[in-house]
Amino acid sequence: MYFYKIVKNYKFIVMILKKEYAPYFKQYIQLVDNNKGIVENLEDSQLEFNELFRNLPKEKGDYSYAKGKWSLKELIQHIIDTERIFCYRSLCFARNDKTELPGFNQDIFVANDNANDRDYYDLLDEMQILRKSTIQLFKSFSDKALLRVGVASNNKISVRALGYLFSGHQLHHLNVVKERYV
Repeated sequence: MYFYKIVKNYKFIVMILKKEYAPYFKQYIQLVDNNKGIVENLEDSQLEFNELFRNLPKEKGDYSYAKGKWSLKELIQHIIDTERIFCYRSLCFARNDKTELPGFNQDIFVANDNANDRDYYDLLDEMQILRKSTIQLFKSFSDKALLRVGVASNNKISVRALGYLFSGHQLHHLNVVKERYV
């Protein structure tokens, strides 16, 4: 049985079944608010992201808490890159494309981005714009599309699990920033 909740005139399925995502993603999905729909979680996690990062001094963007760890700018770029990749996965699966999608190596992505050369506030603006786009994407999905499952990184995942994963991934990194960077 599935539970539904009306969120801003859009119906979203709130309960996610464990069979809809790989065990690795539990660490992220367990961070979302189960009493809120996908869109509400996306909005809330972005609000928390903005409140934290926009209140840090711009110079903090180049800070890394230990040698070999990502700077705050690299962390923000990582969140952006991951959301873009997962949006593509969501779109493919929602449209019932059965093509198995590859994984991605986050460390290769970070090693080859230019986050540390970018303006801190430009990165924050990019994340905010991307999140607005992600929200519109998920508002466009029907309940049927949210239930569709695809394969990425050799693991099955539903569109709705991906929807919650965006927020959980962002919240995970916010917790790391609060613990180690602030």
